[in-house]
Amino acid sequence: MTDPTPRRVTSADVARLAGVSRATVSYVLNDTPHQTISAATRGRVLDAATSLGYAPSAAARALRTGRSDVVLCLLPDWPIGPEVGALLGNLSTGFARSGLTFVAHPGNHADRPIADLWKAITPAAVLAFTDFSAAEITAMRAAGVALVVGLLGRGTAPRRELAVPQQRVGRLQAEHLTAAGHTTIGYAYPDDDRVRIFAEPRLAGVRAACATEPSVRIVPLDPAAAAEAVRRWHAEGVTGVCAYNDEVAMAVLAGMRRRGLHAPADLAVVGVDDIPAARLAEPALTTVTTDQAAVAAHLATTVLAAINGTEPPATDLTGIVTVIHRDSA
Repeated sequence: MTDPTPRRVTSADVARLAGVSRATVSYVLNDTPHQTISAATRGRVLDAATSLGYAPSAAARALRTGRSDVVLCLLPDWPIGPEVGALLGNLSTGFARSGLTFVAHPGNHADRPIADLWKAITPAAVLAFTDFSAAEITAMRAAGVALVVGLLGRGTAPRRELAVPQQRVGRLQAEHLTAAGHTTIGYAYPDDDRVRIFAEPRLAGVRAACATEPSVRIVPLDPAAAAEAVRRWHAEGVTGVCAYNDEVAMAVLAGMRRRGLHAPADLAVVGVDDIPAARLAEPALTTVTTDQAAVAAHLATTVLAAINGTEPPATDLTGIVTVIHRDSA
């Protein structure tokens, strides 16, 4: 009967095939300096490793170097849309360039205790997007795990190593509308409580840019419910709406169609994220976008600095948020 669990290829297998010692295999594969290994021997080792499909053990490497090469990213219970997906992809690429492996774990603290996750992986660093308890922070740092809180935590510790400018997102939405002459503005708030951590600072940015308090209404991703929000805005004299994101903005557009209204003549609408469907909306959606590659580069630099015990370089992220003007506003 075939063994369902194949045996892992080891450095001893590579050594036998290449006709060298395990130490030589280790020197070659780890590119150890100050070793006098001929080009021919190095080539045999690399060819043997490739032909066998050899992958060094992460656990063994951590024991040898005293540090894992894994960065563990703990995501809250967020919907993984195009923007978060782009950020994760850019982070993976950025860390790979520094020889680090990026592992993302979506979910929340109730799914599995945080300690179970980081102890199982023994990462070099944990990149999180919400706060930890003081006990969790103490335990990770005592184990030599660098900790970076990457976004919008509500507590006071650890300090915010990164502050993605979510307020600026809302401010740019409102400024775009006010520059077009809109003085009575609405805010389309999402009905998904999981994204409140984004929605609140965006709404704060809208409020900061408006001369009067915006009319805030929850807009589900449902045409009938959105039409009711549109009806109330229209009755209040609202002429422009800042939506939490592009999906909510498109719900507003759907609600307007039900009411026989048109954007931007009856109600101008501005979204956030520039998802692919935004340019296909009718009318094409004006939106605010964030350069996720720049966010990822800053996060990667911040994590590497935390691992190495140095201060990350100061970075101004305000310029990475821009308005894409289309037909809806």
